[in-house]
Amino acid sequence: MSMSDPIADMLTRIRNASTAGLPEVAMPASNLKAAVAEVLREQGYTGESRIENEGTIDRSLVIELKYRGKQRLPVIEGMQRVSRPSCRVYAGSGGIPRVLGGLGIAVLSTSKGIMTDRAARKQNVGGEILCYVW
Repeated sequence: MSMSDPIADMLTRIRNASTAGLPEVAMPASNLKAAVAEVLREQGYTGESRIENEGTIDRSLVIELKYRGKQRLPVIEGMQRVSRPSCRVYAGSGGIPRVLGGLGIAVLSTSKGIMTDRAARKQNVGGEILCYVW
């Protein structure tokens, strides 16, 4: 069955797995999802990510989740999909929003690749706002 919004599915899988306290989450792999996972890792929201069954039709992206404290609270407190297939949201370099006053990140798809809002402002590029993470 084909999916109309694979990024929203990815975010939902991460959100559900971290709420359940699972050590890692698996999902169908794509280059876009791998790039978003790499941005989340660089920003400290998740652990390492890897692609299993490389070269086959059943490729899957596995992301290690991070928790903090003795209560094992998820590092990711919230994720929100912004741009959807039915309503794309774009921002110029000057109009990129700040998430929770700079405490969270916005993940953007730009002409220079997938990056955070801070990196996009620094490189003076705009693009499609994929999601907010805090």
